[in-house]
Amino acid sequence: MGQEERIYWLAWSKISGIGPVLLQRLQQHFSTLEAAWKAPNAQLAQVEGFGVQTLEKVIQQRSKLHPEKFYVSHQQENPYFWTPADPEYPRLLLETPSPPPVLYYRGEVELQENLGQKPLVGIVGTRKPSEYGIRWTRQISIALAKNGFTVVSGLAEGIDTEAHAATMKAGGRTLAVMGTGVDVVYPHKNRELYKQILTQGLVLSEYPAKTPPDRTHFPRRNRIIAGLSRAVLVMEAPIKSGALITADYANEFGRDVYALPGRLDDSPSQGCLKLLSQGAALIVKELDELLKMLGAIPQIDVVEASPSSQQLSLPILSSDLQQVMDTLTLESLPFDFIVQRTGMAAGLVSSALLQLELMGLVSQLPGMRYQRC
Repeated sequence: MGQEERIYWLAWSKISGIGPVLLQRLQQHFSTLEAAWKAPNAQLAQVEGFGVQTLEKVIQQRSKLHPEKFYVSHQQENPYFWTPADPEYPRLLLETPSPPPVLYYRGEVELQENLGQKPLVGIVGTRKPSEYGIRWTRQISIALAKNGFTVVSGLAEGIDTEAHAATMKAGGRTLAVMGTGVDVVYPHKNRELYKQILTQGLVLSEYPAKTPPDRTHFPRRNRIIAGLSRAVLVMEAPIKSGALITADYANEFGRDVYALPGRLDDSPSQGCLKLLSQGAALIVKELDELLKMLGAIPQIDVVEASPSSQQLSLPILSSDLQQVMDTLTLESLPFDFIVQRTGMAAGLVSSALLQLELMGLVSQLPGMRYQRC
């Protein structure tokens, strides 16, 4: 694979209704995404997950997009990006069920990180940490930096900001995964921190340049933080914190999850206490012990192979995801109807639909309507 396949990863990523899982199925079925793009409609219909409506959308959009011309014009505003066709694409992220088809970046690339030869550790938490959470985030970030770990976080206020800043102050590298384009700083108050990361790390996003912040982007961003990292540390998190979404993805991807303990009556600690009750490892006061545990995570052997050679298995769904999936049909259904039919809380249904969409099993249509792919 080379330049041609890179062109078609980008082209397919612009077809609405085609998620990462369907992209991988296309590649397995046709060997290359170029062949998939040029395949007759009848052959596309044979790919698992290609329902009638998905096929109709592909046919309509494919006829309007010229891959080579789009690639050239897209590069003018987005000169730096990886696709799974590139050997530099982060190997650990590629092994997850829903790797971004296009990963944009800015900053200083360190190839050892991409190849899984240098350990990356995610640090996440609340946007409104206590002094206790700030103190331990700084101490742990500094210790990780001085011991050769790269710290991954999301450039949000609070814990993310403290993790990035402390890591760089200690001379370490940090990766910031954005919920915007890599050229859009959010929150704006982190502009100086963003500039420093560009010289001492890397900014990453699955969204192209000029993409503004949107509330739906940040849960998606969290899966990338978990996918890049060999372990995820949750420093402080209320019970509804987005950091718990990152921890859920980390568990799904087989990463170790650590949580900072807190008092039973402290709101910022409730999410961490929940994680600990579910089996997360305890972050202990003796940081040497934490470093020993992180260092003992087996080195991941990365086999150089094209994505087409990877076997894609259907994801095993949790009970919530399966319940929502069983409700959906090939005809689009409104969100309120799905909530009513499942009997689940609206927040749980929204989270489940997002995860199913990332898996390539569900597509969202205008007007908050959803259907099976």
